[in-house]
Amino acid sequence: MEDGSLAPTPFPQLPRFDARDLIRDGTTALIELDGQIYTLRITRAGKLILTK
Repeated sequence: MEDGSLAPTPFPQLPRFDARDLIRDGTTALIELDGQIYTLRITRAGKLILTK
């Protein structure tokens, strides 16, 4: 949405996170799951890439 608000989700019971909040002021964040580190990146085109 252009006003910056998030559209309603079809799954209101699931947690929802804004990727830019996770990444803060950069383009990349590290996410850990069960001792494994994953990289979350926002591309120049505004797409998300999650890699191990």
